[in-house]
Amino acid sequence: MPVTDVTTDAEALTLTLTADFAAPVERLWEAFTDPQQLERFWGPPGWPARFPEFDFTPGGRAVYYMTSPQGEKSYGSWEFLEIDAPRGFTVLDNFANADGAPLDGMPVMRVVFTFEPTAAGSRMVNVSHFASADALQQVVDFGAVEGSTMAINQLDRVLAGLREYAAGKATQTEILDDTHVRITRLIEGPIDLVWRAHQEPELLEKWMLGPDGWRMSVCEVDPAVGGKYRYEWEPIGDTEGERFGFDGETVLSEAPRRAVTTEHMTGTDYPSTLNDLNLEEEDGATLITLLIEYPDMQTRDIVLATGMTDGMEASYARLEGVLAGV
Repeated sequence: MPVTDVTTDAEALTLTLTADFAAPVERLWEAFTDPQQLERFWGPPGWPARFPEFDFTPGGRAVYYMTSPQGEKSYGSWEFLEIDAPRGFTVLDNFANADGAPLDGMPVMRVVFTFEPTAAGSRMVNVSHFASADALQQVVDFGAVEGSTMAINQLDRVLAGLREYAAGKATQTEILDDTHVRITRLIEGPIDLVWRAHQEPELLEKWMLGPDGWRMSVCEVDPAVGGKYRYEWEPIGDTEGERFGFDGETVLSEAPRRAVTTEHMTGTDYPSTLNDLNLEEEDGATLITLLIEYPDMQTRDIVLATGMTDGMEASYARLEGVLAGV
């Protein structure tokens, strides 16, 4: 992972994050100063960022917000104080309202981004300066250490490019914490088609089948927020197994980039999961990122032990074939 150290210093009133990358300083600079690239990593998993305003000039301002799986938005703003391309820049970082105005009573940070070359590529040192120990502790209590670490650890795939990042990889499953798992798979195909393939029953029936020997016997989908869905599968031929299914509803929909749904095993009293689907396109290929929130670690481990990753890989490989014929 890129992040190598996160340190808080109550005497110096600083929070320092250090990360190393296998990319030159100029490439790192580009990722931090292009809002479209910033949006691909700045928000931690489950809270993707958007930068509707980005005036990268001394005295200019950027406004961003991060959206939770339930649709809650958290706003922030940067005032650019100093810019020294490509070595770094300094911002005044505020918690903000929907208009980008600073929130009263919330900490204000002076944040210095520094980029320097290393033998293997480049290093980012991000130092946040606080006005008081209480302000520093307040930000730490908000989860800034964990959130910043998870956000910056997503930057590798942006710097490398999606095809290089995913080269030789099939479906990847990462355990993020006790209740969160992230699944990624690069699909050859544009984002609009990949989105449709997750929303339209006539396409879902062709690829969301898991291992060979199963068919989707029920596929009912209302992709609107609050809409319900129901899937059922049954074995065919000599395949062993029993009919099963899932049901749930759409919590958030931001076509064609994000859909959040609940998922419950039909006919059981098992607790539901929250599935946060994000799509990201680059050069005709789309990265699928599925963040799954489980109710507890035990449920997480039971599901992972079923061979879920292998079944998803079979489905995603089939999806590429379906998209080629659309």
